[in-house]
Amino acid sequence: MTLLVPLYVHPAVDPAAWESVAEAPSRMYAVVLNAADGPGSSPDPAFAAAAGALRSAGVRVLGYVDTAYGRRPRREVLRDLERHRDWYGTEGCFLDRTDPGAAGLRACRGLVRAARGRGARTVVLNPGVHPAPGYARAADLLVTFEGHWSTYLGSFTAPDWTTRHPPERFCHLVYGVPPALAGLAARTARERGAGVHCAAPGAGPNPWNRPPALPPEDAVSPRTAQNPLRTEDPA
Repeated sequence: MTLLVPLYVHPAVDPAAWESVAEAPSRMYAVVLNAADGPGSSPDPAFAAAAGALRSAGVRVLGYVDTAYGRRPRREVLRDLERHRDWYGTEGCFLDRTDPGAAGLRACRGLVRAARGRGARTVVLNPGVHPAPGYARAADLLVTFEGHWSTYLGSFTAPDWTTRHPPERFCHLVYGVPPALAGLAARTARERGAGVHCAAPGAGPNPWNRPPALPPEDAVSPRTAQNPLRTEDPA
């Protein structure tokens, strides 16, 4: 188990949050940098410094890019990706609000190829639900749950096609998790087939403004690879 951490708080507002994730590189899959629902309109020196500190510590940094469920023009999405790369030295991208439908898969694959052509070594897709088969092969990591802890504790059924992929392909992002239950959240994600997760304590309009409590070492295993094997053929 490793952690994908969306950390949507300014480094000048909460420097300790950024320091905490930099202090646990072996537990991190990546940290998602989100300056202003994307890279912002101009470089922010505080985010550049925070991203540099994470990279120096051995933590992968991904740039947040909203795809608006496939409605944003590709040129805008790629512009954001390039700004993240040029301004903050990101190693890849976190494509949020990915269209989960089968009709959007071809366009998504094209977008991922274009992102890789612009230097994105790691691409994460976040439909927030289980999408149509094929999306797991389109990128390095697929977020199949994003929601509150109370919802996550309810019934959860993964489609049969997910068993054809290793757990390292899947991620669950859960907020509103009491810090004392970080270990339970990690075990629950693992039992539900996700090898990457985040259990953040925050809630409200921006639940990702606080870093997750690190679960006990026996609840997660050290990262075994910087990038899971990726292919782009259909499931």
